[in-house]
Amino acid sequence: MLVGYARVSKSDGSQTTDLQRDALIAAGVEEAYIYQDFASGKREDRPGLINCLKSLRKGDTLILWKLDRLGRDLHHLVSTVQDLATRDVGLKVLTGQGAAIDTTTPQGKFSFAIFAALAEFERDMIRERTLAGMASARARGRKGGRRYKMTPLKIRRAMASLGKPETKIATLCEELNVTKQTLYRHLSPKGELREDGKKLLGMTGDLF
Repeated sequence: MLVGYARVSKSDGSQTTDLQRDALIAAGVEEAYIYQDFASGKREDRPGLINCLKSLRKGDTLILWKLDRLGRDLHHLVSTVQDLATRDVGLKVLTGQGAAIDTTTPQGKFSFAIFAALAEFERDMIRERTLAGMASARARGRKGGRRYKMTPLKIRRAMASLGKPETKIATLCEELNVTKQTLYRHLSPKGELREDGKKLLGMTGDLF
C-alpha cells in the first residue's frame, strides 16, 4: 500500500498542503492515506508524522513530495529511513534534491546509503572535535568544567539516538557535552520529549 505524508511549516493559513497532496494522489496514493502536519520540519513530535509512521506495515511505501517534508535534520532523516528499512517499508521521493531516493529499488538504496554515510561522517567529526577539546583542556590543567547547556540541535540529535539498542548513553552525553541528568531532564530514555525539552524547543522561535 502507498502512504503519503505532506507538511508545511505554518498553520496560520498562509501555507497549504494542496500542491503536495495533488502530487501524492497523482503518484497513486489514495487521499484517505495521506497524513499531514502544519509544523516546523525540525520538530520530531509532529502528530501527523507519528501517526503516519505508526500506520505503515511491511511491504508499504511512504511517498513524499520532497525529502525535506519528512525533516530538515540529516540524522533524523537517516534514522527514520533506516527504521523504515528494518520494518521492510519503502520510501519514495517525488521531486527536489531527494528525488533519486526510492528505497524500493537498488539504485535508490544506494543513493540513500550516501546520505547515511554523510550522517555517520558528521557524527564522527563531532566526536573527534569533542575529544580533541577535552584533551586540549586537560593539557592546560583543566580536568573538567561546566557542561554546556542543552540546545534544540542537541535535543534533536539525542532524539534520533535514544531508544536504539546500539546507543550508549555515556558516549551520547560525551558527544553532546551534557550530563546524563541534563539529557534525561529533557528527554525520556526512549527519546520522547519531556516538559523541559518541549519548553526549550518552543522557546527557540524556529518555524523551519
